[in-house]
Amino acid sequence: MVDRGASALSLPDDWPAHPDPILALNRMGSFDWDLDTGLFHMDAQAHEVFDLRPDEYDGYPGTLAIRVPRAEAHRLDALVAQAMKDGSENYGTYFRLRCRDGTLRWTHTQGYIRRDETGRPRRIIGIVRDATQELGEIEARREQAAHDEARRRQTNVVQLTTAALAHARTVDDVIDVLKDTHGLTHLGATSLVMGLVEAGRIRLVAEGPKGSFVPGTRVTRIDEPYPMSEAVRTLTPRFIESPEEFAERYPLLWPHITGLDITSAAYLPLIAEARPIGAMGLLYSDRRGFSPEDRNVLIALGSSIAQSLMRAMLYEQDKDLATGLQQAMLPRTIPSVPGADVAVRYRSAALGRDIGGDWYDLIPLPGGRVGAVIGDVQGHDTHAAAVMGQLRIVLRAYAAEGHTPAAVMARASVFLHELDTDRFATCLYAEADLSTGVVQVVRAGHIDPLVRRPDGSCRRVPVEGGLPLGLSAEFGRLDYSVATLELDPGDTLMLCTDGLVEQPGADLDDGMRTLTALVAAGPQDVRDLADCLIDVAEERGGDDDVALLLLRRRGLDTLRSAGRLQQHVAPGDPEALSEARHMIRAAVTAWGARDRAHEVELVADELITNALMHTEGSAVVTLRVLTGSDRRLRVEVEDASSALPRRRDAGESGVSGRGLLVVDLLTDVWGVEARGGGKCVWCEFVVT
Repeated sequence: MVDRGASALSLPDDWPAHPDPILALNRMGSFDWDLDTGLFHMDAQAHEVFDLRPDEYDGYPGTLAIRVPRAEAHRLDALVAQAMKDGSENYGTYFRLRCRDGTLRWTHTQGYIRRDETGRPRRIIGIVRDATQELGEIEARREQAAHDEARRRQTNVVQLTTAALAHARTVDDVIDVLKDTHGLTHLGATSLVMGLVEAGRIRLVAEGPKGSFVPGTRVTRIDEPYPMSEAVRTLTPRFIESPEEFAERYPLLWPHITGLDITSAAYLPLIAEARPIGAMGLLYSDRRGFSPEDRNVLIALGSSIAQSLMRAMLYEQDKDLATGLQQAMLPRTIPSVPGADVAVRYRSAALGRDIGGDWYDLIPLPGGRVGAVIGDVQGHDTHAAAVMGQLRIVLRAYAAEGHTPAAVMARASVFLHELDTDRFATCLYAEADLSTGVVQVVRAGHIDPLVRRPDGSCRRVPVEGGLPLGLSAEFGRLDYSVATLELDPGDTLMLCTDGLVEQPGADLDDGMRTLTALVAAGPQDVRDLADCLIDVAEERGGDDDVALLLLRRRGLDTLRSAGRLQQHVAPGDPEALSEARHMIRAAVTAWGARDRAHEVELVADELITNALMHTEGSAVVTLRVLTGSDRRLRVEVEDASSALPRRRDAGESGVSGRGLLVVDLLTDVWGVEARGGGKCVWCEFVVT
């Protein structure tokens, strides 16, 4: 027993030779414990309390062990240490003391802790007194304390259950917490049943122990003669204190549960927002009757459970709404892509309406090309999802209009900046020509793509990135770099959001290395690989969504029949000219004409350069396969000028003027034809 109400003490200056008269009158001994030296001084009365002669005590508290049992000494030490640690000014407690004759008697002590200006304990002064006469009172207090403890445990039922339910998000979570063995132990019940009110009826959601289901009670009317129905109908609990009372009050229900050894039951209405949302029944097999305290505790428990259930029901409604909104924003179907196998996946880590702005998209483009998009709008709410939906639409529109990948990204950034929102978005756009394997990639603050080879090896593809969408427009940095990579037949391009990469305690590079190894070890089929990666994300959990897009280029036999590629080359853009050369070289190789790849690239480069130098506009280069009596590659370069090309004499030292001569020498046939207000210079190469 502990009494923290000890009052401050003051000892006479000539203590202990002349003890405080009031203490002596009350047969109280006093002590002064110097915490710096460890000396524990006691007056004569204190020696009597401890049944020690002065010559038996050396002034150190350890010597008192001959009178204080070890268990009591440990308790006292812990009490004093805690009082000094938590800043208490005093402490008090009862403890047992073993007298010289071996008998035990009760002793009471109070101490006052004196501290210096820094708060450090320096001295403890206090009293000790014989409390044997109070033994009867102490025992009575113990009985009262035991009773209070029982009441406290009952009250703790509500607190413990409420704490456990704080982590329950769904109705099933609430039921699991309550039906868990530990939960039932706290409740003191053998089993639990629960029903929820739906459309004027009660639907059973937890049916008690196995074999206890009563036919016809899966869904019941509120006016039926069942205890759960009565609790809902009257909004008052039903306490059944004996089997006899159960059989008498509910003759329809009792015959079905007689084998469960039920001795009493409590059916509680679950009321939230002033209306019944259901009822819960607690069945007991080891008690009869309910005290007023029991009833109050159970009523409070019902209120706590009702609030948790209402929260769970609202969460499930919000979750359904959020999931529906998220799915509505994502593409309903992914188009089939000739020459490729595609797999997309989306895993939501949304909590209630806190949904994310992750998305993916696959955009069919003219000329057999395809655009692949992966992105993530900042935030986890419905606004992020709404912004995501708008971004997905404009990206699709800009790509379908024929803009270059860099222009698509820049326009999308401007759109987001002008959308009057404080959100930004990371995004990666990859435009692939599956007939050649050429992929142009633009990255706006997003993570790099991965490429997996048919042999299972996987590598991260570094792409120079620009600012996220919205921010690049705000800071006037709309020049996005375009990286070009080649997908060989059987290669898989992987795009994902950072929810698949980020791991607690690891930086982004570590996460990318882990993901790369995971992809390398995964199944070859893109659908199986996508499922594997999402399973890993599920196991990790996390509070971020995951969007994933896998695109695998098929073999050469499939690709050779495609045979058409087109690219826009703007004037004053050396990067676009370089990309066009790269595209042509890769396409010719992919179409099985490697032996003429250099010639085709040289001629195409000459025609494009002429168009850019001698006209005021851009050039459009088209490369296609023609089949007939023989197989030919045709290169077409269109411009907006109607002026026909003409040969010029370069002279012996001239550095220009030989362009058409090169075209004439390297091609099998070439020519010029009018195209609207401009012209097209074309040439063909016979290939095997």
